[in-house]
Amino acid sequence: MVSKLENILQEEVLREINKILAEADQKVEAIRKEAEERAERIVAQAKRRAAAERQAELARAESAAELRVATARMQAKGEMIERVRVEVERALLDMPKKPEYPEVLRRLAEEALAALPGAKTVALSPDDLPHLEAWASEKVVALKPDEAVRLGVRVYSEKGTSYVENTLPGRLERTWDTLSSRVSEILWG
Repeated sequence: MVSKLENILQEEVLREINKILAEADQKVEAIRKEAEERAERIVAQAKRRAAAERQAELARAESAAELRVATARMQAKGEMIERVRVEVERALLDMPKKPEYPEVLRRLAEEALAALPGAKTVALSPDDLPHLEAWASEKVVALKPDEAVRLGVRVYSEKGTSYVENTLPGRLERTWDTLSSRVSEILWG
C-alpha cells in the first residue's frame, strides 16, 4: 500500500510540477513576447528617428546647395553686369571716333550752359576744341583746354567759383544703377 500511496503522491507531485512548469513556460512566453514587442517598438522608433534625421539632413543639404547655387548665380550675374559696364565704358572711349561725336559734345555743352546761366568759360579736352569752336563763338563763351575733362565739358560761372560738369562718363556713373537694373531685366527677365 505504501507503494500505491507513493505512486499516487508521486503522480500528484509530477502533476503539480508539470503545472508549475507549464505556468512558468507561459510566463516565459509572455515575457519573451512582451520583450519582442518592446524591441520592435524601440527599433521602429529608432527607424522613424533615423528617417526624420535623414530627412532633416537632406533638407539642410538641399538648402545649402540651393544657397550655393543662388550665390553662384548672383556672382555670375554681377560679373556679367560688370562686363557690360566695361564694354559700355570702352564704347564711350571710342565715341570721339564716331561721326556723331561733335553733335553729342555740342548737346552736352548746351545742357551744361543751360544749367549754369551766365557761364562764360567752357573747359574740354584739347582734342575736342575744334568740335565746339563755331558753337562757342555763337554762344559768346571762351573755350579752355583741360586734360582732366574727357568726353564732355565743364562749364564755369563768370567768376569761376562754380561749375557744371556734363561728361559721358559722369552721366554713366550717375545713371549706372538704373541702367544696370535695366540690363539685368533684359538679360534675365
